Amino acid sequence: SVVSESVVSESVVSESVVAPTGPLLSPAPAPVPLTSRAEAEAADRDDPLAFVRDRFVLPEAMRYLDGNSLGALPRSVIDALRDAVERQWGHDLIGSWNANGWWDLPVRVGDRIGALIGAAPGQVICGESTTVQLYQAITAASRLVPDRQVVLADATDFPTDRYVADAVAQQFGLAVRPVRPGDAAAVLAEVGDEVGVVALSAVDFRTGELYDLAAITAAAAAAGAVVVWDLAHAAGAVPVELDAIGADLAVGCSYKYLNGGPGAPAWIYLARRHQERLSLPIVGWHGHREPFGLDGPFEPAAGAVRARLGTPPVLSMTALEAALDVWDGVDLASVRAKSLALTATVIDFADRELAGFGVHVATPRDPARRGSQVALRLEHGYEVCQALIARGVVGDFRAPDLLRLGFAPLYLSHVDVWDAMEQLRNVLDTQAWREPAYAVRATVT
Repeated sequence: SVVSESVVSESVVSESVVAPTGPLLSPAPAPVPLTSRAEAEAADRDDPLAFVRDRFVLPEAMRYLDGNSLGALPRSVIDALRDAVERQWGHDLIGSWNANGWWDLPVRVGDRIGALIGAAPGQVICGESTTVQLYQAITAASRLVPDRQVVLADATDFPTDRYVADAVAQQFGLAVRPVRPGDAAAVLAEVGDEVGVVALSAVDFRTGELYDLAAITAAAAAAGAVVVWDLAHAAGAVPVELDAIGADLAVGCSYKYLNGGPGAPAWIYLARRHQERLSLPIVGWHGHREPFGLDGPFEPAAGAVRARLGTPPVLSMTALEAALDVWDGVDLASVRAKSLALTATVIDFADRELAGFGVHVATPRDPARRGSQVALRLEHGYEVCQALIARGVVGDFRAPDLLRLGFAPLYLSHVDVWDAMEQLRNVLDTQAWREPAYAVRATVT
């Protein structure tokens, strides 16, 4: 799992990789699934994260199981945006770049995200979209190993990841070799001297399968390759220790488990040992050594700041910064334990109560191989999803037949999840999904 105690070998492309001296995080105990609403109520009374729920705006009649697509609204964001618009922009205007800290937002927010993914300050920069950051990371990684011509990439990964890997390969004359993430270490052991970049997601966006970041990173380092991790479905849901496992580069979005809001800016992690040698394909004046010198060729700023490009989206980044306040006082080990408990209950419920309706669990049952979602494979999954939404249970659908249920432990209760599963059983039992309106495909599924 991502909390593996694997020792990281020194990479031939790095000055040094510090191996973990002990466990990165103690694995959570094997979760015991709940089997009744009464047990769910009891679990909520004992929930160490219960105090965090009030930090979010949550519609009363909704069971929101789509935090793996868009996180709920933190209450702190409302006042922060009002102040940013009315006072900072409306009154202080251009002075806000200095007086209200607009200039430092990408670094400040980056460091706060870094704390949630096991990165020491000075290695994460916030800004741009995930697509841009993937392009930056994969290209920069390939330039660290210019004599290697192969990029290992998951052929079933999220489309953007595949598109970007293919685009980088076409642009720079590289070859993309498809690989199952679970097979990456074995492939690297076999043909590692050809591989320059390993570009994978930590969690499969369809099934929720969690891969062993530590073991794959170690295998890549031993082969002299550079790893780019996409943490979109991991950050804020799974304890990640990038520094401890010797990670190279990583990217992620901020609108899922980090609750930064629709279109929240993405971020990029640049391991400190690589920073001064990284050659990024897109550069901008905010990443210049003297951004207000406004003259001469590009000279990268020291450290990760070189990954800054142009003017950041101040309002979106302000919302994200305020959203990160919900993590104050939160123990990531408790988040992981609750996530595993919620998903264990759903998997057990599906096995006991839904198998007769042709429902199959597509998510690994092994807790160490599971992110913070459960994917259920069933015929007419889209229609079932729409019927659930009509009943106040919000998940989403991924073609061809997956009903995805995402679990954000900061604001989901055990009772929320139990009631959602009861509604799913009722939709299948009554065949409510057959309502013709539920078969009409919306643009966003």
